[in-house]
Amino acid sequence: MTVQDIRSFNRFYTNVIGALDYGRRLYAPYTLTESRVLYELAHAPRTDAADLRAQLHLDAGYLTRILNKFEEDGLVERSPSETDPRRRRVTLTAPGRQAAALLDERARQSVGAMLDTVRAEDRPRLAEALRTVRTILGDGRAPRPEDVVLREPAPGDLGWIVQRNAALYAAEYGFDAGYEALVASIVADYAGDHDPHRERTWIAELDGRPVGCVMCVRDDAPGAARLRLLLVEPDARGLGIGDRLVGALVDFAREAGYREVVLWTNDILAAARRIYRRHGFELVAEKPHRSFGRDLTGQDWRLDLDATQE
Repeated sequence: MTVQDIRSFNRFYTNVIGALDYGRRLYAPYTLTESRVLYELAHAPRTDAADLRAQLHLDAGYLTRILNKFEEDGLVERSPSETDPRRRRVTLTAPGRQAAALLDERARQSVGAMLDTVRAEDRPRLAEALRTVRTILGDGRAPRPEDVVLREPAPGDLGWIVQRNAALYAAEYGFDAGYEALVASIVADYAGDHDPHRERTWIAELDGRPVGCVMCVRDDAPGAARLRLLLVEPDARGLGIGDRLVGALVDFAREAGYREVVLWTNDILAAARRIYRRHGFELVAEKPHRSFGRDLTGQDWRLDLDATQE
């Protein structure tokens, strides 16, 4: 392996993905750097400018000019950080989220078109090669919170939600097949008929694999959204994924015009309950029950979106 080998591959891959022409083909009217800033803000909706600069390794003045442009165009809002008044929190506005979603969809279509040229039998080998490059050049470092991406489900992800919920709850809490049947029913209802303007699923992705999920669906009560199927893989815990998933859901529910978010859980799910409390949910009722092969205490939690409006 020589320096020339790496440079040769870089030139090859740059041509494959059309990186030199991204501005005209994919990200117009934004530059590639501006598009990356929008992407990061869309997937970490409560980002301080200092954190954003560190994540993207950008010059402070350059990032400030980009954010100034975004603010003038109505794509972002800046306010003092909740944790440090010396820092500035950057949040996408509704038009900003729309712009980021459009750019993300264009990128997905571009990469999807490239993958369409790869034979099905070659795709596992390609995926493993990409993981190998990331592992070796990543110098074996531990995953960081900024390595996690929140995205919409891709084909197969809804099936993954069912499989991982069933497997993890059986391993960690001894739940039987009744829980898998419940999860499968929830996911099937969502897949069969959901309103994308009022309901959404998030997948947390790390190193190209799903490591977490949550769903927002309409509740039977008027004006209420229901949080369902929050999950984080054991080897991805400690990166704030659960917090980000719940935060994304709460932001979406508020923007979609819901007045409250409700959820049902069980008292043995201590880590999840701590996340709910941090986001302002309050326990409103609990009742013992026998489900999933266990004696449990079910709990109803509620978040009043009007009361927590910033």
